[in-house]
Amino acid sequence: MTTPFPDAASTPPPGCPAHGRGPEPIGPIGPGGLRRLYGPDADADPAGLYEKLRAEYGEVAPVLLHGDHRAWLILGHGANITAMRAPSLFSRDSRLWTAFRTGELPVDSPLMPVIAWQPICVFADGEEHRRLRGAVLDGLNRFDRRGIRRHVRRFTTDLVQVVGPTGRAELITQFAEHLPMLVMTKLLGMPDEYGPQLVDAARDLMKGTETAIASNEYVVAGLRRTIAIKREDPGDDLTSHLLAHPAGLTDDEVMEHLRVVLLAANETTVNLIADSLKMVLTDPRFRAHLSGGQMTLGEALDQVLWDSPPMSLVAGRWATADTELGGQQIKAGDLLLLGLAAGNLDPVVRPDPTAPLYGNRSHLSFGAGPHECPGQDIGRHVAEAAIDILLTLLPDVRLAVEEEELVWTSSWISRHLTALPVEFTPRDIDPDPVSVAEAERAAQLAAEAQRAADTALAARIEAAGAAAGTEGAGAPTVPAQRRRWWTVLAGVFRR
Repeated sequence: MTTPFPDAASTPPPGCPAHGRGPEPIGPIGPGGLRRLYGPDADADPAGLYEKLRAEYGEVAPVLLHGDHRAWLILGHGANITAMRAPSLFSRDSRLWTAFRTGELPVDSPLMPVIAWQPICVFADGEEHRRLRGAVLDGLNRFDRRGIRRHVRRFTTDLVQVVGPTGRAELITQFAEHLPMLVMTKLLGMPDEYGPQLVDAARDLMKGTETAIASNEYVVAGLRRTIAIKREDPGDDLTSHLLAHPAGLTDDEVMEHLRVVLLAANETTVNLIADSLKMVLTDPRFRAHLSGGQMTLGEALDQVLWDSPPMSLVAGRWATADTELGGQQIKAGDLLLLGLAAGNLDPVVRPDPTAPLYGNRSHLSFGAGPHECPGQDIGRHVAEAAIDILLTLLPDVRLAVEEEELVWTSSWISRHLTALPVEFTPRDIDPDPVSVAEAERAAQLAAEAQRAADTALAARIEAAGAAAGTEGAGAPTVPAQRRRWWTVLAGVFRR
């Protein structure tokens, strides 16, 4: 993923009249009277902005992205489905965008990490898309719910163990932001020690901070090490399946797709867990339906996916020819944004937004057509199991603040709950058997490695003694001035 940043020289020097004045405020209306999808007004109330656009333009609205680049936001449920299912008219190849062809988009545009073309299935169509996506889909479909739940149970228990005795927790930063990445590292076949660091690196990368490039390099290096390990010792994991797939992916293609799966699955599943927990903790009817058996947790997740899709919109699709959509004349090379959140609230399919939709899966949260999210079942299983196990471990968990105090941060592509503080009866949580077994296995491997090192050292010592003509069982004669040093060294190796 490309994450460009402006050169430091563009910052005004101290003492410059521009220094300290800050950028000009970004208003809601830009050139041509079009509404901006970015800036404080758009971020404060994205749902309100969608409804204003729907009232003004109908199913498809012209909007402005960062840098005031024009795009079309698809607001209608039906129009979104049409764009998703017609790749011959609305391609995923971002190189078609007129702004790229004319050089209008600067290399440091904040749009680049999202829309810059990469040689992966996300930006491919036709046969190449089928080859790459088929390998990813085949690999993901090998995982069953039982295996996924085992990983979720292990890491949920580990995370809850830390906060259990305190009686308080913050379920976003202490739970939701950690669990999906820890589970995905196991599905990808990565060693346990990668998990915690990858959580921090992925969060940093997605935020586009000054260290995002370094974080991206850390993720890539970890994936390349995993690929090298799995080439020598394959297992039942996504990395091994991609390497062995008949599609014949190169190591670079395997790495790029693992990164996409890792980052996309983490971001969307974090949001799904967070919003689902928020609904459980703030809507008494919702929790009552769950505990009373009127609906399953899976059905409850569908309600969340209607109301709070993990991604508000997806950029995007690019028109391959002049066409018409939702009453608007689309030109070849135009960028279209899939409005998932707006489409889920389309009055045509949802005239009463307060009516429950438990079990209804015709929402747009996972897309549709050839680019429908290939990992949606895994994301649902992780979120469902995580919430179920959490509520089992902490049955009396409750919100520690008023619902009105909860805060979201928004951007043009997603909306994040920043914190979910809770309280519960303090309790000690028993460790998960898988974690205990993994710890014991790690200790066993470490002991075996130490014994092997000790044996190798003894062999080298004996060989050195023999070469020097030392007699006896093998221990070399150590000069008197070195005996104290040798005793210390030998003690270290015997630990």
